[in-house]
Amino acid sequence: MRIAILGGTGDFGRGLAVRLVSLREDEVVIGSRDAARAQQAATELGAAAGAANDEAVRGADLAVLAVKAEGALETARATGAALGETPLLCVASALSFAKDGVRPDPEGRSLAERVQDLVAAPVAAGLHSIAASNLGVDAPDEDAFVCGDDARAKELALELAAKLVAGRALDAGPLASARTLEGMTAVIVNLNRRYRGHAGIRITGLP
Repeated sequence: MRIAILGGTGDFGRGLAVRLVSLREDEVVIGSRDAARAQQAATELGAAAGAANDEAVRGADLAVLAVKAEGALETARATGAALGETPLLCVASALSFAKDGVRPDPEGRSLAERVQDLVAAPVAAGLHSIAASNLGVDAPDEDAFVCGDDARAKELALELAAKLVAGRALDAGPLASARTLEGMTAVIVNLNRRYRGHAGIRITGLP
């Protein structure tokens, strides 16, 4: 599979690329607003190529929107035409930071749903419970969650998710479930801050 990581020069994008490149199963392309930075990161990480985001998505089987939450909508809008019908996995969570803790986005709809409004491509959402610091050559001992309304986009996203964790890639339902998955990120960040750890999630009781 050819996977384009939009925002591949950021922490989560780089961690994702490191994991995928180490497996040597997929062709990984690093995308960035700055083509030179993307190419530099691709060289450092051993990815197949680096390019500006709208070039990175061309010919991809799956694109991963790995930019920070504040840049997700802008990036989706800017790359939508080049993306076309290529499935897009949105991994960002919009969070609000305060002295007493981290809160989920007060917006009623998820960031992934708002991304879907901007692109013709089918959008899946997932990986929100995986910290960038947990991504790397070794798979973290946790499960990964993916949701979406398009069967093909969800299938590809689940295939990707299964490569990232030692646990399972789990189908969490329709794209509307991203509202809960994105909010889960706030819970995990609060736990990590409180207990100075790198929390992940495991689901029990499933066959």
